[in-house]
Amino acid sequence: MSYRNRVTLRDSMKGIVEEPLLPLVPKRFDYIGDIAVISIPPELGAYREAIVSNILSMRGNTRAVLNKVSKLEGERRVAHFELLSGNSAKTIHRENGYTYRMDVRKVFFNPRLYWERARVASKVLPGESILIPFAGVGPFVFPSAGKGTKICAIEINPDAYACLRENIRLNKLERRVTVVQGDAEVILSHPESLEAEGFEVPKNGFDRAIVPTPYGMDHFLEMISCFIKKGGHIHFYTFKTENQILELIEKYRKMGLEVEFYRRTGNVAPGVSRWVFDLVKK
Repeated sequence: MSYRNRVTLRDSMKGIVEEPLLPLVPKRFDYIGDIAVISIPPELGAYREAIVSNILSMRGNTRAVLNKVSKLEGERRVAHFELLSGNSAKTIHRENGYTYRMDVRKVFFNPRLYWERARVASKVLPGESILIPFAGVGPFVFPSAGKGTKICAIEINPDAYACLRENIRLNKLERRVTVVQGDAEVILSHPESLEAEGFEVPKNGFDRAIVPTPYGMDHFLEMISCFIKKGGHIHFYTFKTENQILELIEKYRKMGLEVEFYRRTGNVAPGVSRWVFDLVKK
């Protein structure tokens, strides 16, 4: 989880980093398993060792420190990291009662969404059929599968796909989850490919879709809604400014989707946030 103690990393660097540069020190960073992930601005290059030392002192079992040096790039949604401390970026992360094995440098995983993932899983009912594109290593998959559902998960990144299959085994959910590797848009354009992987597509549509959409892929909602039955649910994630939300709600209404609930789930850039919309197909 994010570092949220009263003394922030920035506070701990007072007297070490010169005053004009102190505002550049991140207040918070993330833990994925026993790995600390931070983004250190280039202007603080001379203080990197001191920052790492402080991070390591904050939690005794921290095995490695990664510095995120780029945003998510490419269709695999993977950032670039520098290993500032430790020998490996492989870790085991535990969240909401499930275990995730991964190499943080090869897959996308956002630990700050743990509460949101639990919220969505709380909406899931036993026996539902659920479609989850952009599944990653499984953080949206397993809490829902554990409710006694049948899930079709799609992931394009071969490293994330391999981790997802391994994590299904670790969490003993083999009978609940079918994984398909490839581009979600291409696969859903040819749904027979799901049948070829052994997943029986519901005749009247899926009961639910959980769609942690990558940036810039809002058009995917129209495709995914075609696979959801009437009265079915879609949890759709998008990146917007706050003044775009009312217009977006109206757009969804015209698409035949009722907005039951929406909320901001984190800031990603100045003025731009990740939003989730709980939608019902009318």
